[in-house]
Amino acid sequence: MDAIRKQLDVLMGANRNGDVREVNRKYYDRDVCRLYLVGLCPHELFQLTKMDMGPCPKVHSLQLRKEYEESKAKGTDNYDRDLEDVIDRLILECDRKITRALRRLEAEDAKAAIAISVSEVTQTSEVLELSKHIKEKLKEADQYDLEGKTDLKIRALEVVEELRTKRADKQSMLLLDAFNKDRASLPQPLPNPPPLAPLPVVTPDPRTQEMINEKLKKAEDLGEQGLVEEAQKALEEAEALKKLPARQEPALDSSKYTAADVRITDQKLRVCDICGAFLSVYDSDRRLADHFGGKLHLGYMQIREKLAELKVLV
Repeated sequence: MDAIRKQLDVLMGANRNGDVREVNRKYYDRDVCRLYLVGLCPHELFQLTKMDMGPCPKVHSLQLRKEYEESKAKGTDNYDRDLEDVIDRLILECDRKITRALRRLEAEDAKAAIAISVSEVTQTSEVLELSKHIKEKLKEADQYDLEGKTDLKIRALEVVEELRTKRADKQSMLLLDAFNKDRASLPQPLPNPPPLAPLPVVTPDPRTQEMINEKLKKAEDLGEQGLVEEAQKALEEAEALKKLPARQEPALDSSKYTAADVRITDQKLRVCDICGAFLSVYDSDRRLADHFGGKLHLGYMQIREKLAELKVLV
C-alpha cells in the first residue's frame, strides 16, 4: 500500500485528498528534505536497483521547493552544500568501485584494464540536444504538478521516457562503433571450442531477497483486491529483482554467448566510467541501450551532472 500511495503522490500530489496541510509547513522545517529542495534527492534515483536507498523519510513538496528557490534568490537560505556533500560521497564510492574493477581486469589482462569514457564516446550534439529536451520536459511536468494539471503532467513524463529511450538507443550505437574498433584487434573464437561448465546460479543477497518478498506479497494483496494489472506489474518487478546479481558488478548472461565467446569475453570487459558497470565488447546494441537507459546509469549520470552544476554556482 505504501508503494501505491507513493505512486499516487507522484502523479497527483501529496495533497490529492486534501488532508495534507502543506500550507502550514515551511521549507526550512526539519521534516522537509533539503536535498529535494535543491533539486535532487538520491532516494528517488536508484529504486529497484542494488543501490536502492529506500523511500526518503522526509517531505518532498514542489510548492516548498518553489518557496525555497524564491528565498534563495533573495539570499536568505542556500542548501546547495548539503546536496553537494551527499553527492560527493556517492561519487567517491562509485569511483572507488571503478578503480577496483580496473585493478581486477588488469590482473587478468593488462590491455583490458581501461574505462570506457562514455562522456566522450557518446556525447554528440544530437545526444546533448536530447538531454536538453529531457530537462525541459521534466521542468514542464513539475510546473503542471504545481498547477494541478495531472493529465498534462503524465503526458510530459511519457515524452520524457520516449526521449530517454531515443537517447539510450543513440548512445548504444555510438558505443557499439567504438567497441567494433576494439573488437577488431581481438582473437577470433575457435571453430570447435570445448564445452564450458554452466555458470553458477546467482543467489540474491538478503537485501534483494527482502525486496523480492515484499513485491510478491504486494502482488498477492493486489490479486485479492482484483487489481490484476497492478498485481502482474508487481510480479514482473519481483522477477526483475531475482535476476540481479549478488555483487555490484552485473553477471554475464550465458545465453547471449557461445562457449568460445564467454571464454574470450571473460578478459575483454570494459568499465563504464559513469556508473562502474561492466560492459563487454561483445555486447549487442540492445544490451548497451538497456545499460544507458537503466536506473543505475541514469542515476549516476544525474548526480554527476548535478555536482558539476553546483560547483559552477560556487
